[in-house]
Amino acid sequence: MPSDFPPWPRVYAFFARWRDAGLVDELHDRLREAVRLAEGRSPEPTAAVVDSQSVKADATVTHASRGYDAGKKINGRKRHLLTDTLGLLLAVLVTPASTTDRDAARILLPTAKNHFRKLARIWADGGYTGHLTDWTTQHLGVVLDIVRRSDDVQGFQVLPRRWVVERSFAWLLRSRRLVREYERRTDTSEAMVLWSMTMLMSRRLAAQRQQRPAPARAA
Repeated sequence: MPSDFPPWPRVYAFFARWRDAGLVDELHDRLREAVRLAEGRSPEPTAAVVDSQSVKADATVTHASRGYDAGKKINGRKRHLLTDTLGLLLAVLVTPASTTDRDAARILLPTAKNHFRKLARIWADGGYTGHLTDWTTQHLGVVLDIVRRSDDVQGFQVLPRRWVVERSFAWLLRSRRLVREYERRTDTSEAMVLWSMTMLMSRRLAAQRQQRPAPARAA
């Protein structure tokens, strides 16, 4: 902790209180609406992008809340993000890394749809194919659009829409706390993701206000 902060048990007590009361979510959501309005968008999105990121877990992460992602060869946890088309976070779910994208989406997407009633289309990668596309249409009234990578292209390829959420993952990794998984509880890990995006949005809003011309004073 920085030397000008109170003792860490007091700081963590406030963090835990805000997390359990939902204040972290409320602060984040209000800032997201402000950023969208500043960008000329509606406060509530109609389209989103979903993806996941596997992260190695520290020894502090309990065995029950971690798993092994055979595809990425990572022992840890998986962060499932739903972002708008600006890359701003709409919903986050932290699971063991062994959880498939389709299984996590059946938890993440209904929660997001209940919160964002106008949500109508979601872009995803090939990990979300299968019965999930029909399920989202029938149960949520949302079109799940799979953006596939071309088999003819080798190496890095920028894919339409999918690059947005990939950039959001890169933003999160600029927060040192999120480079690895350190939290014992998954809800604490989700709160850390929200805090990281909160700092990013607050800095963006502050920069936009500094760039605005000063109002002319009356003579």
